[in-house]
Amino acid sequence: MTWLRTVHLGNCSFLVCGGGLLCSLEGSKLHPPARLLGLVGAGPCTWMHVDWACVSWVGPRMLIWAVGLERIKMSTTTVPELKQISREEAMRLGPGWSHSCHAMLYAANPGQLFGRIPMRFSVLMQMRFDGLLGFPGGFVDRRFWSLEDGLNRVLGLGLGGLRLTEADYLSSHLTEGPQRVVAHLYARQLTLEQLHAVEISAVHSRDHGLEVLGLVRVPLYTQKDRVGGFPNFLSNAFVSTAKYQLLFALKVLNMMPSEKLAEALASATEKQKKALEKLLPASS
Repeated sequence: MTWLRTVHLGNCSFLVCGGGLLCSLEGSKLHPPARLLGLVGAGPCTWMHVDWACVSWVGPRMLIWAVGLERIKMSTTTVPELKQISREEAMRLGPGWSHSCHAMLYAANPGQLFGRIPMRFSVLMQMRFDGLLGFPGGFVDRRFWSLEDGLNRVLGLGLGGLRLTEADYLSSHLTEGPQRVVAHLYARQLTLEQLHAVEISAVHSRDHGLEVLGLVRVPLYTQKDRVGGFPNFLSNAFVSTAKYQLLFALKVLNMMPSEKLAEALASATEKQKKALEKLLPASS
């Protein structure tokens, strides 16, 4: 089961999980009727099977679409940002916390798409074995590795000889979910030539074609239709905190203005909404 986060539908609170399930934290009733499967945490927990569920973001707000047997339910709610902590605070966390370390590699790109759309930057992400997009990296066992040594070990399997240092550290965030994970993000700016060399090296790495299905460049532009480019990219499925980390890094590194990020998110959400409406017949 993949944990996403707590959301709200009307007066009901929900945990949105993978596998097409919605969990009501308050035992509230939905239509079609929910099926009670058990208790989670301190209060009653109702599980409702749905045919399909989609979660998307517009700025700091979340849209959740739950497709059940009879109708579509949609609601928007403010999504609390992941709690950011310092590297030092993260190092003081107890053994009950897991640490994931990922790297965002990017380069300024003076090129123009079709000779008229500025590329601005090239940012590397990867298609994972599970069909989700994420940054290169993975979990680090703090019993045996420092954050950087553990990260470089994983990068060596998927990218080749690139090594990051503590100077490349960008942020740490506490993730929500049944597992307590602190997600560390590192970022290094390369030249465009160096970035291309990483792409070539990745094809020859041990994990290529296995855990890593290929690197992709994030299109940091929006075409005239307001959907092509970055909005379309944001409509993809991302693993865990990868989407949040991407948006966070683009903002704090001044790679994209906040208003442009919000516009891209809004366009991506509108696209998902229209696609969902086409999948189902109009409900009464």
